[in-house]
Amino acid sequence: GALVLRGAVRMLSTVVAVSDASKAQESKDRFKVLLSRAKWTPQESLLEDLGGCGGTKGLKERIESMDVDREYVVVVVGELGPDELYCVHDCLRGVPSVPDIGPWLYVLDHGAERSRSRPGFSYAALKPFRVAPDLPVPPHINKPDYYETGDPRAERTSVAKDVPPVLTFEQSERMRRACRVGREILDAAHRIVKVGVTTDEIDRVVHDVTIEAGAYPAPLHYHNFPKSVCTSVNEVVCHGIPDLRELQDGDIVNVDVSAVVDGMHADLNETFTVGNVADDKKALVKATYDSLFKAIAMCKPGAFYRDIGGVISKHVNGCGFQVDKTYCGHGIGEYFHCAPNVPHYANNKAKFSMKP
Repeated sequence: GALVLRGAVRMLSTVVAVSDASKAQESKDRFKVLLSRAKWTPQESLLEDLGGCGGTKGLKERIESMDVDREYVVVVVGELGPDELYCVHDCLRGVPSVPDIGPWLYVLDHGAERSRSRPGFSYAALKPFRVAPDLPVPPHINKPDYYETGDPRAERTSVAKDVPPVLTFEQSERMRRACRVGREILDAAHRIVKVGVTTDEIDRVVHDVTIEAGAYPAPLHYHNFPKSVCTSVNEVVCHGIPDLRELQDGDIVNVDVSAVVDGMHADLNETFTVGNVADDKKALVKATYDSLFKAIAMCKPGAFYRDIGGVISKHVNGCGFQVDKTYCGHGIGEYFHCAPNVPHYANNKAKFSMKP
């Protein structure tokens, strides 16, 4: 069957606008007006009810080919005039009995003390959307210690947390394989970035491609993070939680991929443009991209990690932007996060120099 929303075009526009602007805490309240106008119609009577309606081409095939466990069909029927109907239909993804939660429930440390529910203030642009459940990891995939508990204890208690590990030749080869897989996963995510795609769908693609490669998506359950990738849209600095918000024309979205392959972690990200993006956003993306490669060019035995921030700051500031000092780069290898810390700003006090 399908969920059918029918009415005059002006009425339908009003219903959508009211639902979109709602600040109600729970979904049943946010979409109360919309759901009051919609009804579930079994497949047997759907096409009969839409007899004479334009736009039904492909509807029957769409219903018959959908995954009934994860997808549903929505049909919007506009009443254009007396006895004149036209519909549009699409197949959407969903999960039965999704709890009504948002990313604010996953705020950790001191943030949890500030709010246990959705904040009541108005958002300038982005606002939290519904977060779907995490995706399953099959039994044959090796899972980290935090998969069940959310606590990366091995990492937290490791010597590598304080002293940068020096990889053996065998570890370096495994690291290279992990990085190649990570790049392939990130490219797969890039291929679906477009207007109308949700970051939850990006998470699904990243999760599926990671599992197909025999790898584990490192963000999943790390400190209770609920998804397999981080997606940060527009003003979100990093570590954004994929949700059901659709990407809009003019957005930029950073996709942060981390995969565990043969016991080694890959960790890489890239910022992508969505549709027609303003020149200042493009300039921001280019400035950060170029600063990355200027920093990479510094990497050689004997170089100090503290000097990387100066090179990044000089280039970014010269392009008219500033470095966010809240987060920094980090070591990677057998652990998701380890020494050294790599600040992105000048005049920092990072320790250690690079070793072959």
